[in-house]
Amino acid sequence: MADTSQYESNGGAKKILLLKPRGFCAGVVRAIDIVNLALEYCGAPIYVRKEIVHNTRVVADLSAKGAVFVDSLEEVPSGAMVIYSAHGVSPEVRQRAVERELRVIDATCPLVTKVHLEAIRFARQGYSILLIGHKDHDEVIGTLGEAPDQTLLVSSVEDVATLNLRDSERVAYLTQTTLSLDEASGIIAALKQRFPKIEGPPAQDICYATENRQVAVKAVAPRADLLLVVGSPNSSNSNRLVEVAGNLNMPGHLIEDQSEIDEAWLENTRTVAVTAGASAPEHLVQQVIQHLRSRGFSELDEVEIVPEDVRFALPQELILLAPALARQPVQ
Repeated sequence: MADTSQYESNGGAKKILLLKPRGFCAGVVRAIDIVNLALEYCGAPIYVRKEIVHNTRVVADLSAKGAVFVDSLEEVPSGAMVIYSAHGVSPEVRQRAVERELRVIDATCPLVTKVHLEAIRFARQGYSILLIGHKDHDEVIGTLGEAPDQTLLVSSVEDVATLNLRDSERVAYLTQTTLSLDEASGIIAALKQRFPKIEGPPAQDICYATENRQVAVKAVAPRADLLLVVGSPNSSNSNRLVEVAGNLNMPGHLIEDQSEIDEAWLENTRTVAVTAGASAPEHLVQQVIQHLRSRGFSELDEVEIVPEDVRFALPQELILLAPALARQPVQ
């Protein structure tokens, strides 16, 4: 917790620590751009399977522009255009799209695609695959679908003890990209203890943006009394930021926007840290800042923990629809 003695000498000024990096990651920017460009070049309606990213404000904004969000491909008219969300889909979904002659644009985050490819590789090599992640999350559902007969979901250290594998000598693990680093490392350690020969991906599956935002929270925890995380309740990486704060004894709350700030949280609070999950728009963060300013938090300090400048190229199927995009250099 913060040492409030520093405020006594400056009249008790209240401070906001605005964390950087925060908000949109490269995969989210790419996914939203894909929907917007598809609407621009093809016109409404454009169908999107599941939420393009896990943020209700983003989904509402795209819906107003003509995007139609559906839970199943059966809701998409035969022959229509459909966009897969950033969380990825299983081979079964892809096959169903072919059968229904749908025109597909794949907005799966490239870092999620990396995990899918690792699952395919391990499956072809005959491994039992242990996928570390949260049950029923869209990303996990898609990854499990790559090799359903060879993959088991592991959601906690306790799950490790109950695993019953056909060959404990040939085991591999993968992780959901939006997990808590501490949570994942604990499960991985338990897996390595039980299966000494277990193999993992060449590089960690937890994405750079998830890691960077968690590292930023850890860095400012000693200086702050409270953490506000802008994000939607179904955003895994946003929820993990609150958990990271809690593990450091810093109260944290997930809010969709400034209207969800409980005034009781601000009582006896001198320093508020503010961040946003990887699918939360920046304008919502700025609204939170303005709200805090109106409550007497007059000092603003933007704290950059690690520089972040990652960009992903648009999918080829979208570029083919828009000749102007084909002339742009790939980022």
